[in-house]
Amino acid sequence: MSKTTNKYAPEVRERAARMVLGNEGQHDSRWAAIPSISAKIGCAPQTLNEWIKRAEIDSGQRAGIPAEMAEKMKVLERENRELRQANDILRKASTSITPLEPVA
Repeated sequence: MSKTTNKYAPEVRERAARMVLGNEGQHDSRWAAIPSISAKIGCAPQTLNEWIKRAEIDSGQRAGIPAEMAEKMKVLERENRELRQANDILRKASTSITPLEPVA
């Protein structure tokens, strides 16, 4: 499993999203504002659009799972998977051990 590193800090993402949302009135549409701001930041317009969607989800303006909750779910799912694997190992080990015969 590979983990990608983010090129932009979370603060940069949040600031860029705020810039777009704050400057929507100066443009015909949100999409008209995105290219000008993404050029200033140095990212692709599609990337900035994804940051805006994530910011709206996190603030409750758009339906979806907030990033904080998604991260908690990811950690819990990983922990659950590890516990299932440990249980499988213990189950297999317990069936391979022959029971001791009682001494009379």
